[in-house]
Amino acid sequence: MARSTAMKAAGLILALLIFTFFSLAASSSNNQIQILNAERRIDLSSHIVKVFLTLKVENVGTSPASEIFLAFPPSQADQLALVKAQAAIGKKKKKSYVHLDVNPTQLPDAPNGTKYFSISLLNPLSSGETATLEVLYILTHSLEPFPAEISQLESQLVYFRDSALILSPYHIKQQTTFIKTPSTKVESFTRVEPTKFAGRELKYGPYEDRPPYSFSPVIVHLENNSPFAVVEELLREVEISHWGNLQITEHYKLVHAGARHKGVFSRVDYQSRASVKGASSFKHLLASLPPRVHSVYYRDEIGNISSSHLRTDYRKSELEIEPRYPLFGGWEGYLCYWIRATTGRLPFSSLLMASVTSTSALVVPLPRPHTLLMLMPDNVLSQVVLPEGSKDPSAAVPYPVEQHLETKYSYLDVVGRTVLVLEKKNVVPEHITPFQVYYTFKPIFMLAEPLMLASVYFLFFMACVAYLQIDISIRK
Repeated sequence: MARSTAMKAAGLILALLIFTFFSLAASSSNNQIQILNAERRIDLSSHIVKVFLTLKVENVGTSPASEIFLAFPPSQADQLALVKAQAAIGKKKKKSYVHLDVNPTQLPDAPNGTKYFSISLLNPLSSGETATLEVLYILTHSLEPFPAEISQLESQLVYFRDSALILSPYHIKQQTTFIKTPSTKVESFTRVEPTKFAGRELKYGPYEDRPPYSFSPVIVHLENNSPFAVVEELLREVEISHWGNLQITEHYKLVHAGARHKGVFSRVDYQSRASVKGASSFKHLLASLPPRVHSVYYRDEIGNISSSHLRTDYRKSELEIEPRYPLFGGWEGYLCYWIRATTGRLPFSSLLMASVTSTSALVVPLPRPHTLLMLMPDNVLSQVVLPEGSKDPSAAVPYPVEQHLETKYSYLDVVGRTVLVLEKKNVVPEHITPFQVYYTFKPIFMLAEPLMLASVYFLFFMACVAYLQIDISIRK
């Protein structure tokens, strides 16, 4: 019993020593880096907030630094959709940018709820050296409509909440924040001197010598009439056939997430001056399709829609869709559209590459998916239906997604088709990039369905011949 107690005490002491070591290591890492200049530009021109952050960092410690930490307040932790970083190399006209790896991480001495990302530098930053980093992060659902209800004749006003000071675990010698507004109409904003508003730009700063984790909350009340088009659910099905056909089917459930509409909708007023009497609504959608597609159609829950325009060429295809009615905020039952678009018979030779071995590994670079531009999907579920007989499927996606396998039965299937399911939440247009699907497939399986059809027809004709030749009458 005493021995067990001593072992537990030793284990606890060891855990405390390890925790203290990592705490001191993180603290020393934060102390040896300082930000010489930080410039942040916030773009509020749409319902998706884009923030461009330029950091000039310096190593003031004695040991090399291999990573830089970014900090985000708890109010933005769940709204972060994307964080990207790149390093500037060279000067002026010879300047180039190199992509840097960004990964979520944790710091032991962090304030409650603060979320961190670690930027891995190309080369460790030696003592006295400086580096310039370009960071892009995107926030969703960060604009709050106020008032929450507006009439057809009113403009849409929103709240944006942030900090005049950049939240950072490092000491910042100089920093400036610029907020780009969609229009010149700004109802109010928090003043943290020096503050300046001119045209469509609100400037906070410059601020000098701010300690780590400095924070100064600000609220900006401004006009934003961009349509808050949100896709609550997006189901995409990509069906691959080795007979030269690839079909993409998508289902969208659209919702206008802006200020709810109140009062009566007037079609006459909307048709006369839609830019004023319904400025926050949207009446058409633009879908970007792969080049050289055909057999494209779409429908909503109650039937086909014929108000569309398809423009195709060898570089891209665009489909302009006009719903039955303009979409306003708050019409949840009216706004729930299931739009089905099938891009059948894509040029398969440019989409699939196979080796000549008997267990060929097939790589399918999917084209830019059929996506409605300027939409913000909350949840995207992509199902890649592989040919029957495929094995060992996997996907190479440039961002984290949840993956699992399912089985689907279609026409003339015997054992079912393997379905690779990819799920991604909080999606922004920057996530719409091609990805690769790898799987093994033996060409002999392509003969399964023709042989099955030939066997069925053969047995049917043999049964017909037997029926005609056999006399089953009771009396001659």
